[in-house]
Amino acid sequence: MPVHLQAPDPTALQPVAGVELGIAMAGVRKAGRRDLCVMTLAEGSTVAGVFTRNRFCAAPVQVCREHLAAAPGVRALVVNTGNANAGTGADGLARARATCSALASRLGLAPEQVLPFSTGVIMETLPVDRIEAGLPAAIADLAADHWGAAAEAIMTTDTVAKAASRTIEIDGRAVHVTGIAKGAGMIRPNMATMLGFVATDAAIAPALLQPLLAEAADRSFNRITVDGDTSTNDSFMLAATHRAGHAPITSLDSAAGRRLKDALIEVAQQLAQAIVRDGEGATKFITVQVDGGANEHECRQVAYAIAHSPLVKTAFFASDPNLGRILAAVGYAGIDDLDQGLIDLYLDDVHVAERGGRRPSYREEDGQRVMKQSEITVRVDLHRGAASTTVWTCDFSYDYVKINADYRS
Repeated sequence: MPVHLQAPDPTALQPVAGVELGIAMAGVRKAGRRDLCVMTLAEGSTVAGVFTRNRFCAAPVQVCREHLAAAPGVRALVVNTGNANAGTGADGLARARATCSALASRLGLAPEQVLPFSTGVIMETLPVDRIEAGLPAAIADLAADHWGAAAEAIMTTDTVAKAASRTIEIDGRAVHVTGIAKGAGMIRPNMATMLGFVATDAAIAPALLQPLLAEAADRSFNRITVDGDTSTNDSFMLAATHRAGHAPITSLDSAAGRRLKDALIEVAQQLAQAIVRDGEGATKFITVQVDGGANEHECRQVAYAIAHSPLVKTAFFASDPNLGRILAAVGYAGIDDLDQGLIDLYLDDVHVAERGGRRPSYREEDGQRVMKQSEITVRVDLHRGAASTTVWTCDFSYDYVKINADYRS
C-alpha cells in the first residue's frame, strides 16, 4: 500500500489551454487495460525535456532527443506502457520512429513533431502494430480534461495514479500548471524509472524553458530514490502553450518568472514524492535532510549514502533503531576530511547522536517510537558549513522483492 497517497481527484486537475489528452486500450502487453496515451499541443507551443543519464538509454529517449533538436516544433507526444523498447538496438529505433510516423500521419504533422515514450519490460520487441491500431481510439478520445485518465494510462507497477495541478496569477490572468507522472521502482536520481509530463499555458520566452525544467528536475525528481537503480527510459517533459494571455516572461528572476518557477517546482515535487510514497512495497516515507555541509554537493553525497543503503532501509522497515547503520553511511559517503567528532544525528525530534557518539540522554524507546511511524525525518548536521539538502526515500520491505521477482510473469 502506498504511504499516505491518495488517487488524484480528476476535477482538481486544471486543464491547460492548448493541451488535449486521449487514452486507449492497445493491448501492448496485456489486454483490457489503458496503456496508450496521446497528448497534443497547440501550434506555437514549446517543449523542453530532461532524460535518463543511463548510457544504455532506450530507443524512445534517443528519438526524443533527435526530434527536440530538429527544427519543427513539437506538436504531439505518444506514450505506451507494458514495453520499454529498451535494449532493442536498431530495430527498436526503427519502431520508435514508426510510432511517431503513424501518429504524425493521423494528425497532419511531420514525424519530427512527435515525441515517443515507452515504459515497461526491457529487451522485448515493441508491438508497433498494436500501438498503431490503438491510435484512432486515442485520438478520438482527445479532451482537455483527461489528465486523470492519462495518469492512470501511463502506470506500470504503480498502485496509484500520480497527478498534480497549481493555478497562479500573472498580470491578472490565471495561469495553470498541471502534470502527471509514473514510477514506483528502479528509482534513483538521474532521474528515476519514471515518465513525467507537465504543461503550462504560461507565456514564456522559449529559451527559458530548458533551464526552468532543469531546475525543477534538480529540486524534485533528482532528489528521490527507492532502490538505487537508474532506468533506461527516464523522461521529464515540460510544454508551454503560451495561451494564458499575460505579457511574456523574459526572465526567471522577474516576479512572474519566480511565480511560475515556484508553481512548477511545487508540482514536480508533489509528483516526485508521490513516486516515493508509492515505491514498490514501501511502508514508510523517509525525508533525509543533511545540514551544515561545506557545499551542497557533499550534503547530497551524505543524503544519498543514507537513502541508498539497504541496511538503513531494511532497518526502517523493521522499525529497528539500529542507528549505527546511518552513521556508517555518513562515514562512507566520500567526504575525505569529514570530522566524525562533529556530527549530530536526529530522528524527527529525537537527538540520537552528538559529536559523533551516542547522546547520553538518548533512549532506545524514543528511537523506536519514531521508527514505528509511517513518515520519518532523518537529519544529519555535519557542522562543516552552511549548505544543506533534502532527499526523499522509502524503506525496503518483503514486497519489494516479490514485486520485482514477479514483474515479467
